[in-house]
Amino acid sequence: MSEIRPIRTLLANSELRSLLLATLMLGVSYAFVMPFMSLFGTRAAGMSPLGFGVFMTVIALSGIVLSTALARYSDVQGSRKRVLVLGGLSGAVGYVGYAFLRDPLPLTLCGALFIGLSSVTFSQLFAYARDLLDEHRTPPTQVPLYMNVLRSAFALAWTAGPAIAAWVMASYSFTGTFLVAACCLLIFTIIVQVLLPEVGDRTGRATALLPGPVPGLPQAPAPLLQTLRNPAILGSFSAFVAYFVASTMGMLNLPLLLVETMGGSERQVGIAYSVAPFFELPFMYYVGVLATRIRHVRMIRVTFALAAAYYLALSVVTNAYQVYGAQVVSALIVSVTSGVAITFFQDFLPGQAGTATNLYSSAQRIGSVAGYLTFGLLGGAFGHRVVFVACAGLSLVSAGLLLLLRTKSVTATRFAA
Repeated sequence: MSEIRPIRTLLANSELRSLLLATLMLGVSYAFVMPFMSLFGTRAAGMSPLGFGVFMTVIALSGIVLSTALARYSDVQGSRKRVLVLGGLSGAVGYVGYAFLRDPLPLTLCGALFIGLSSVTFSQLFAYARDLLDEHRTPPTQVPLYMNVLRSAFALAWTAGPAIAAWVMASYSFTGTFLVAACCLLIFTIIVQVLLPEVGDRTGRATALLPGPVPGLPQAPAPLLQTLRNPAILGSFSAFVAYFVASTMGMLNLPLLLVETMGGSERQVGIAYSVAPFFELPFMYYVGVLATRIRHVRMIRVTFALAAAYYLALSVVTNAYQVYGAQVVSALIVSVTSGVAITFFQDFLPGQAGTATNLYSSAQRIGSVAGYLTFGLLGGAFGHRVVFVACAGLSLVSAGLLLLLRTKSVTATRFAA
């Protein structure tokens, strides 16, 4: 019964219920856009695969710079709530621009400014969640489970989001899809502004609840490069960068594999991206329970190896139904790499949830930058099946990097295996 308590607590507390709802709306906006970006760039905007890779790279680089600055600001003196409102409004404006712009240059400028600024919302939402759980005196051993339950709301949005987006696209083109995404971000912004409270003092709030700091790291929020001087953090960060290169290429490549290589339809793309989140819901909770008992680094290492097998399977599929089956494995992978992984990074920097969560998000964005460019080069030159082989190789690199780390140097290992 103790494993059901997080759900009861989240549903019983009005602030946590509002946080769940905000997470759901943010997830819907992602689910309407991300599965179809490669189709939008290459078909609606007329970009080449390499041109699309450059387009996405510029936006990702902008996101790294802006979100890192905002995350550090929110840790030192700012309000996470104000940062979330800024990110939500910026994203809504950016998607309205995407709805009507088709020339690559204005699209790039719009994305770099508004979508780049909006990229701070995901990391700051989970940093806010960590702060709120700390203020509710949540036991440290239960934090991964609570965070995975919250992350399940994000997954819930993807169970139907891509399929509905495919229907909207068929009826109203990309214009309708982006306008719905913009409306979702407006609702997200309203929820944050009206229903979520300001979190408390930035200094010392969580130190009584969390394990001690990483030796040699300052307690005041440090710049990203200074934080990465710690070998355990650098090794983990590098492993996630390599994984996110693979994840980004896989996200962009799967729609094109289905439509161009296998002769499928946008509807099949929507179904493919809805299958995994359906299974993520139970997986998220189960993985969260496991994370209270098993070392996080060990779970993540095994998951990277599983990702390699998943991408190898996609490189040889011959029909859409095989893709749907492979997406069940993807659900388990995402349950760890976007659930437990957030807590894994937060445990490196006690009391600095914004900076720590942004460390995870920065690995994702840096991986995205490399992934966009690599996808453009490999996809255009060698075809979409070769892209998935490259994804498998990168996932093995991620597993190998974590294997090289001495587990005693990783702070997120307070649970007995």
